[in-house]
Amino acid sequence: MRARNGVLKLLGLCLLAGVLLSGLLFPVVGSLGLVSNRASDTVDSISADLVTTDPPLITTITDKDGVPIAYLYDQYRVLVPPEKIADAMKAALVSIEDRRFYEHQGVDWRGTIRAGLTNQFSGVVTQGASTLTQQYVKNYLVHVVARNNLVEQQKAQEQTIARKAREARISIQLETKLGKDEILARYLNVVPFGSTIYGIAAAAQAYFGTTPDKLTVAQSAMLAGMVNSPSALNPEVFPEKALERRNQVIDKMVENDKLSRDTAEASKREPLGLASPVRTPPNGCVGAGPENGFFCSYALNYLERNGFSLEQLKTGGYTVRTTLDRTITTHAKQAAEAQVAKSVNGIANTVAVVRPGKERHEVVALVANRDYGLDADQFQTQFDLPSGVENKFGAGSVYKVFTAAAALEKGMGIENTVATPTSYVSRVFKGGAPGCPSTGEPDTRWYCLRNNNSNYPAQMTLQTALQTSPNTGFVILEEQLGMDPVVDMASRLGLRETMATNLSGTRPDSRAKDHKLRVSQTEFYKSNGGSASFTLGPAPTSTLELANVAATLMSGGVWCPPSPVAQVLDRNGEQVPVNEAPCEQVVAEPLANGMVAGLSKEDQGTGTAAGAARAFNWKRPMMGKTGTTEDYKSAAFIGATPEFAGAVQTFNDGPNPSPICVGGTPRLCREGTIYGGTVPARTWFDAMTDVHAGLPVRDLPPVEERYRKGGSEIRIPEVVGRNVNDATRTLEEAGYKVSVQNRNSEQPKGRVVGQTPRGSALKGTVVTLLVSTGYVPPPQPAEPTNPTAPPGQTQPVDPRPTAPGRTVEPPGFTIPVEPPGR
Repeated sequence: MRARNGVLKLLGLCLLAGVLLSGLLFPVVGSLGLVSNRASDTVDSISADLVTTDPPLITTITDKDGVPIAYLYDQYRVLVPPEKIADAMKAALVSIEDRRFYEHQGVDWRGTIRAGLTNQFSGVVTQGASTLTQQYVKNYLVHVVARNNLVEQQKAQEQTIARKAREARISIQLETKLGKDEILARYLNVVPFGSTIYGIAAAAQAYFGTTPDKLTVAQSAMLAGMVNSPSALNPEVFPEKALERRNQVIDKMVENDKLSRDTAEASKREPLGLASPVRTPPNGCVGAGPENGFFCSYALNYLERNGFSLEQLKTGGYTVRTTLDRTITTHAKQAAEAQVAKSVNGIANTVAVVRPGKERHEVVALVANRDYGLDADQFQTQFDLPSGVENKFGAGSVYKVFTAAAALEKGMGIENTVATPTSYVSRVFKGGAPGCPSTGEPDTRWYCLRNNNSNYPAQMTLQTALQTSPNTGFVILEEQLGMDPVVDMASRLGLRETMATNLSGTRPDSRAKDHKLRVSQTEFYKSNGGSASFTLGPAPTSTLELANVAATLMSGGVWCPPSPVAQVLDRNGEQVPVNEAPCEQVVAEPLANGMVAGLSKEDQGTGTAAGAARAFNWKRPMMGKTGTTEDYKSAAFIGATPEFAGAVQTFNDGPNPSPICVGGTPRLCREGTIYGGTVPARTWFDAMTDVHAGLPVRDLPPVEERYRKGGSEIRIPEVVGRNVNDATRTLEEAGYKVSVQNRNSEQPKGRVVGQTPRGSALKGTVVTLLVSTGYVPPPQPAEPTNPTAPPGQTQPVDPRPTAPGRTVEPPGFTIPVEPPGR
């Protein structure tokens, strides 16, 4: 019987060795030749994957100075080269997993024969024999190449002779291309160490708070012991098993002459010595903390809109240096909470700060009185309060800026007068409330309104109107201009994402029953009979985009995307281009300077923000504008100096919107008392006083006579959105020269997605058209290498209704004007 079993074992060994050898070394001839060649091609392909497929790495998000604020990853992994791994770690791994690692050529034939005898003739290989090279192959296939493919992962781990043969042949190929130390380092960079921890650098940091080059014998032995079964030997969950396994590894190191007996015994007496607690870097923008999380979230959204996928960002090993200024962020955060405590129910106070410029508009701060995070009980949220279109109730009279800018473009100057009667009935705009005169059509009334009080003169200069904010004067201007140029001006100056949303502040939904939700704000206001309420700012608005409007005006009429990204480096340290929209000269520079001068009295005399400016002893030249919505559910302020532009919006963010009262602690109430000159302006001056401390005082730009006194203008045809051929013909017929540049965009190919300059220019000026290519290419993949890099939730359900409160204030009611000092 024993002889028979011995024969069977020998036969099983011979068959196994024959299969392995034939699969590894020799193609099958004759009728099996084609199958063998295909198998060989597959092996070569997989071998190539191991050399060229980059392992997922952690992406680091930093502030402007390169200090990390957050990390993104699917697998917490940081690559390290062989020389950055402690000798003790290498010795421990080789001792416990593959003692003949430096002797074999990828396959340990002695171990394979032993495993074959043990497994007999079972048809599968289930015991031992895998070298570190073979383990590297399997781990790379499972955790890198097929990490998102469950079927391929199962194939890479199936217990069959065919899989072992393929794995062995790949290992032999790798050993001809890579040195032993490189293979060992690659193994240690790939293998999992429990949870989301992958690779020796992440494991050293997570378990011991150290780097792989500083691992001790005891630490190295524990980690080497884990690779066999990271879950079952998790030292936090099963400390006794982990300790026992660690000491086994130490004993193996002694057996293999990698460690002296005395050192081994001393190491075995050491406790596990885990970091307390064992931790990985917080994954995502929650890790940026309550102060920087809103900025981090905007930066990721911005990168996704400009060609990066979330998968790339979580696996690419990028270093994203943002434009976040921690000092300015701290000042803005303190100011937001000083005016509205984070614990105040239902009232958000949001701040955005942008650095003006003609080449870039860098976002430097995005904060709210709320904290960024997951715990609503601690007044945290993950809604993008300062950057998204989250103020569903509007910015109020801030929108008068767009009407004034459109008026200047048509020929007005800031010293030209506008009519400001106490009350007014528009015979152009329809949609009035009961009490307004009938148009003669069934159930249709003209638009009528009143100023906040009767103290306004019958007329005033445009500059004074911007300072004191009468409603009637700006509705009259809308009549004279027509709605299209006013609405377009809002988008041109900076409300691009805002104007693309519908009246609930979300993307238009073609399936919605309500027409207002099926179209963008731009389309609604242009096609709604010229709704006069636009200049009174009743629709959802982004705080960040309001700040960028101020930056555009302070930058001589140059719009740039509000960018939170200074630089993106790939895993090799090479810069990756970001597909940012180019800057555009959206209005003539003298017009922008005229608007800055027109808005420069807000903090003075009877200006609606004068009281807030005095409270913080503000002395610098600036531009500003307040706004309050008719039902007191939101208020806003925008302001800018030559150094910084900022916006504040204070609005309802709870499930039961109500008016906001101020005077003492801000609160929800029945009859609101908030104005743009109160909480929003105070927040702005509080933050900006600290931000500008120590900076030299700079004057505002000079104003040309044309924009002070008014004059004739030469208007460039607006061709954005048209076909390039049609646009070119229109411009040339108007006397302009045309230059065409391609722009990667999701808009249909050949559509004009931007033009510069826009507005006004002399005949013969070259107008550059940005024409869509019809696609946005992904970032180019990096070349494979082994660089080093520093290491490093659920979206809550929105409790608010889809369109809280009204989105257009009922005609016939008054949008309050901000009284002096409020």
